[in-house]
Amino acid sequence: MNLAKAIPNPGGETLMSGVLPLAPGFSRVSGAGETETVSTVSTRLAAGRSVSGKPLKRLCSGVAFTGLKPGANERGLLLGCAMLLVFGLLAPVGASEKATKASSTDWWSLKPLVRPAVPGGAKPEVRSQNPVDAFIRAKLAEKNLSPSPETEPRVLIRRLYFDLLGLPPKPEEVEAFEAECRSGSSFIIHHSSLEKLVDRLLASPHYGERWARHWLDVVHYGDTHGYDKDKPRPNAWPYRDYVIRAFNEDRPYERFIQEQVAGDVLFPGTRDGVEALGFIAAGPWDFIGHAEVPESKIDGKIARHLDRDDMVVNTMQTFNSLTVGCAQCHDHKFDPIPQRDYYRLQAVFAAVDRAEKKYFTDAKLTQRFAELEHRQRTLTERRAALETKLKLAAGKELEALDTQIEAVSKAKGGLRPEYGYHSAISPTQDAAKWVQVDLGRSVVIDRVVLRPCYDDFNKIGAGFGFPVRFKVEASEEDLERGRPRPQQAPADVGVRAPLLLAAHTTKDFTNPGTAPQTFKSNGATARYIRVTATQLAPRQNDFILALAELQVFDSTGSNVALKATVTALDSIEAPPRWRKTNLTDDIAPASDNSGELADLRVKRDALLAKFTDNRTRAELATLAKDLEQVAAELKQFPKPAVVFAGTVHYGSGSFAGTGPAGGKPRVIQVLNRGDVKQPKDEVAPAAPSYLTGLPGEFALPAGHGEAERRAALAKWLSSPDNPLTWRSMVNRVWQYHFGRGLVETPNDFGRNGALPTHPELLDWLAVEFRDGGGSLKKLHKLIVTSATYRQESGEKYLVISNQSKTTGTPNSSLITNHSFAQTTDSANTLLWRQNRRKLDAEAVRDATLFVAGKLDLRMGGPAFQDFIVEKPEHSPHYEYHLHDPEDPKSHRRSVYRFLVRSQTQPFMTTLDCADPSMQVGRRNESVSALQALALLNNGLMVTMSKHFAAKLDAGGGDLNAKMDRAFREALARAPSPSELANLTAYAQQHGLANACRVLFNLNEFAFVD
Repeated sequence: MNLAKAIPNPGGETLMSGVLPLAPGFSRVSGAGETETVSTVSTRLAAGRSVSGKPLKRLCSGVAFTGLKPGANERGLLLGCAMLLVFGLLAPVGASEKATKASSTDWWSLKPLVRPAVPGGAKPEVRSQNPVDAFIRAKLAEKNLSPSPETEPRVLIRRLYFDLLGLPPKPEEVEAFEAECRSGSSFIIHHSSLEKLVDRLLASPHYGERWARHWLDVVHYGDTHGYDKDKPRPNAWPYRDYVIRAFNEDRPYERFIQEQVAGDVLFPGTRDGVEALGFIAAGPWDFIGHAEVPESKIDGKIARHLDRDDMVVNTMQTFNSLTVGCAQCHDHKFDPIPQRDYYRLQAVFAAVDRAEKKYFTDAKLTQRFAELEHRQRTLTERRAALETKLKLAAGKELEALDTQIEAVSKAKGGLRPEYGYHSAISPTQDAAKWVQVDLGRSVVIDRVVLRPCYDDFNKIGAGFGFPVRFKVEASEEDLERGRPRPQQAPADVGVRAPLLLAAHTTKDFTNPGTAPQTFKSNGATARYIRVTATQLAPRQNDFILALAELQVFDSTGSNVALKATVTALDSIEAPPRWRKTNLTDDIAPASDNSGELADLRVKRDALLAKFTDNRTRAELATLAKDLEQVAAELKQFPKPAVVFAGTVHYGSGSFAGTGPAGGKPRVIQVLNRGDVKQPKDEVAPAAPSYLTGLPGEFALPAGHGEAERRAALAKWLSSPDNPLTWRSMVNRVWQYHFGRGLVETPNDFGRNGALPTHPELLDWLAVEFRDGGGSLKKLHKLIVTSATYRQESGEKYLVISNQSKTTGTPNSSLITNHSFAQTTDSANTLLWRQNRRKLDAEAVRDATLFVAGKLDLRMGGPAFQDFIVEKPEHSPHYEYHLHDPEDPKSHRRSVYRFLVRSQTQPFMTTLDCADPSMQVGRRNESVSALQALALLNNGLMVTMSKHFAAKLDAGGGDLNAKMDRAFREALARAPSPSELANLTAYAQQHGLANACRVLFNLNEFAFVD
């Protein structure tokens, strides 16, 4: 909508002068992550600044009303338009001009990287200093600002420990560093001492844990799927451990990128190449849309479209800091990203799904397993090709037989696919599952009958969920949980072993279709009948056990299992379609054992045999033999590890077949307005076209597979010629050391994001990082050894200055400098001091456990759960209030915490923990009364206060000595005499544990100066 046409101009009152100051109550979060109000906008306009990258002086020019009827609320109308403009709901005058600008690649972040000259680099004193300081001080000099003094050694070591390890230093480590820096009655931080400390911290295995947590924020890693059912994702953790390992090993950033996008292709046979693919699958996944809705339906198409969208957005935002997802429905409104480019990126992931991917930590096993799987696929595809050739030769006659077979299968009494028992879904086929019927009394059994299900899901049809391998047992005793019922087993009677009615556990059982399977018992007496599947039925990318009915007939021919109680290891309870009680309700698909279906199948086989020559028959026999040999060797492999990752997978067992994409990339088309029901032109895979020095086109061979697509994108992202990649990562590292990046919007380097405060420094660091082998540890060391990083945070000067106003204490020159700097650069964007930062939620929790002496430093492995799960079989409820904070399994570092998407941990959320459903480039830093209450009263804090007190008691000494030690442990400093006296008196009155709670609740504990 063009405002110039929509709003006549009466008397010249503009939007800027007349409207913006009227709406202080409206606000939003800008692309830079800061809160904007309309009054803030007007202040910025007066200063000639922009809002969210939008120059509103030009945007709002000429917006006013004329020709209004008497009594019309002109200012109200103006205010309404202001809201629409500021909040992006109305296109302004010049919108077409902005669209033209959006298509331009003339933007700072898209320009090639060139190493800038270090300011004053010709001067000897500049050449000897850290280049970071030269860039920072040059900017300060432009504003007549001076850097702040170097901080104290105890403050610096605490800062370094939390920045690099996420843990506080021990008192003895603080004292040792202070001793190295002591010079008479003052301190001088020697460069050699600082370098030694930094090297030690970077070599610590806890460095990887700290920085992996930052990375997991960015890629929105979680341990549940999210969406409606939010089911657990128990095998996501190998990706988290991979990230920790990569940071600790200082993996070159180029390889770090390539492993996460195409590690299986570029580094085949390696553990890292598989585990790193957890990146592609890190985000939320719609269980219902993928597991319960076929891809052929509209909802299934939407679910998979959104799934690829998440892969694309996560990849490009993580590595290139651009909001490519904004081009899903139309060309990007601010950046040179056409809608076509977005869908070309989707084509890269067109064959990829999220699933449990098997692998071996032994590279040789991984390689051999991959070879066998590849051979199995090749043989299966060749057999399918021969069978297709025979079907074509049989022609119309075969089509007619197949139509008859399908009709007979479906017509038997009206199939009821919605009635049956369905186990929980398993990522692996060899997971054992059982279902058991309690007849209520001992019965002389003649036979047990299993009635298979019928379900069209994934075109499986008859025999849906029938186990590949299984056994049927009858027992007088309750087999649940593998033990007898106490009331049924007198002490003087031995527990009788169950009677095995059927044992099909060593060879695959032919899928029976809907034919009932009868197992005679020869007059055995039993109360409990159990079916145990030792090899589950393939479903789509996973495995299940499903049965329509379990019938037990006595000698009179009566079904004594009707309405009997059913228990199971697990179950999907989704009535009326699936529930345990359906197993004994006497409703099942009609039998195909009348002989009609069997006769039709015999005719079909005979017809195909007529068109099978000796050569084809011999080849089919050879293929069957080869497939059997491959399957036999695969079964000899040890149990593989599993990671939830981006993968293309295949079925197995007697239900062998390809997964949803079949290994072949889906056709990707541009969608009109992002609507799957409005496909337009088909697109080929490619990278974006926004870099003039790095073409987005991929040189892929004809007939290429999906692997080549991801490999091409991985190389494009990690190219030395991709300036966004290197600028993005440098900015992220800088942000975590200073609390704010050189670009305030770490996930948006486009026109809707912030401009860099120090563009030359950003480029110099990016080139240094790229040309230095992509070493993050070198980058850390360069930054944290700079004088800029070592500055005071300036907080104490502000306090002194405020005191001087009331006490008349003379201001020092430092206070004067601080006061001038506060006025000139109150946000500290020029870094004339270090920023005081609030610890993130994980650091607060880990520091609390560490200080209390309860932190378990074991690394790696499955996540610990600080909740109790209720209703796990359908939509799990995660009950955090039921968790016992004394549970030692939950005393590990927070990076190993099980992250739930739908129900986040209340304590951690209160402390601004990242939402695992969102890609969090920069966390919120709020300060609220709720946080203080949580730190004081949360069960974990209360429990750890008691353990801290017990630790102090164990150290001996009087109460004064204990309080002195408590300060050093919690705050890395000695208490002042008044602090010691006050806290000791408090401990005498309220107990040592409560005094420890006070320390945990201090700002000084939760902040880093």
